[in-house]
Amino acid sequence: MLSEFLSQGLLGLPAWAYVLYAVLATHFTVMAVTLFLHRDQTHRGVDLHPAVRHVFRFWLWLTTGMKTKEWVAVHRKHHARCETEEDPHSPQVLGLRKVFFQGAELYKQEAAKPETVEKYGRGTVDDWVERNVYSRFPILGVSLLLVLNVALLGALGLTIWAIQMITIPLLAAGVVNGIGHFWGYRNFECRDAATNVSPVGILLGGEELHNNHHAFPSSAKFNLRPWEFDIGWVWLKALSAVGLARIRRVAPKPILAKEAADPQHLDLETVRAVIQNRLHVLRHYSRTVTVPMLRESLQDRGRRVMRRARKLLIREPELLDTGERKHLINLLKQHDELQTIYDYRERLREIWETTAQNDQLLKRFKEWCWEAEQSGIRYLQDFARSLRSYQLPQAA
Repeated sequence: MLSEFLSQGLLGLPAWAYVLYAVLATHFTVMAVTLFLHRDQTHRGVDLHPAVRHVFRFWLWLTTGMKTKEWVAVHRKHHARCETEEDPHSPQVLGLRKVFFQGAELYKQEAAKPETVEKYGRGTVDDWVERNVYSRFPILGVSLLLVLNVALLGALGLTIWAIQMITIPLLAAGVVNGIGHFWGYRNFECRDAATNVSPVGILLGGEELHNNHHAFPSSAKFNLRPWEFDIGWVWLKALSAVGLARIRRVAPKPILAKEAADPQHLDLETVRAVIQNRLHVLRHYSRTVTVPMLRESLQDRGRRVMRRARKLLIREPELLDTGERKHLINLLKQHDELQTIYDYRERLREIWETTAQNDQLLKRFKEWCWEAEQSGIRYLQDFARSLRSYQLPQAA
């Protein structure tokens, strides 16, 4: 009897049930992190029902021992100081190897700083249970899970417990924070090095779409292209359908007028629409101005040279290393039209990053469009005209 209990536990499940439980349990842990800690508590893209929040909190207490306020604080600081010396876990600064293998330790080091938790952890859930149980006794939760696993599942319960303990340190701290800032594709050229590790966000709950998230941090939806999939968004839509979640924000989609009544019309509302969709605008600039102009300028070069030049022209200047910056300078010196379109892109970005008053903002934007239309570069002229079509969404 004792040996049978130790091998199978109280439930005596078949082998396939152990695998199913391990898969479902780790998936639920990932969902608790992405939906509760990340999208609800950190970025306020969604409001989860208090009951759902508590289920997720309880499960995270059992499977991770993480404290809500600390997790939120570290992640908010990551966004605020991304790819700098103050970023808690940037592979661009610390190296991919360190972040991938020591991501959990880096998180703990930052979470142990009272100034970080106080400054960046405000507004998180703070009820009696959070203060007196979950935050006060984090080890109790994971210890309780160990006892339950072994009692119910037998010796294999210990293995499953170990898998549950390593899930977040490996997937979140290692893959998302490490690989997600080092390797993958980019839909948007945001100021940091965040990448989409995969267009299919299942294993990491949608966190694979990390570039999309950094481009629009407060969006509750991470998939932004037709071929991308965010299983966390599927969960949110299901919870919303039954009244257990309220979607607050999603990434803006450009609204373009089909036909402008006056092709020369450009007012403050148009400028605001462009600024609201600025990352979409930059993407459009890259696709319709930079890339075609690059093909014309380097049409006799090989594909490898083209790819490298494309990266240099499109990537944020702050993300280029010293060698890449030298190559960019040489490239622009050799091709006057590439220098022109590069300068126009930087000037456009300066306009929406300015703190100028509305009238000055509109004046600078009109000047940019007029000069672009007089540049003699067809791609740039067409792009400048297209900016007049941007519209703000109509109030409901």
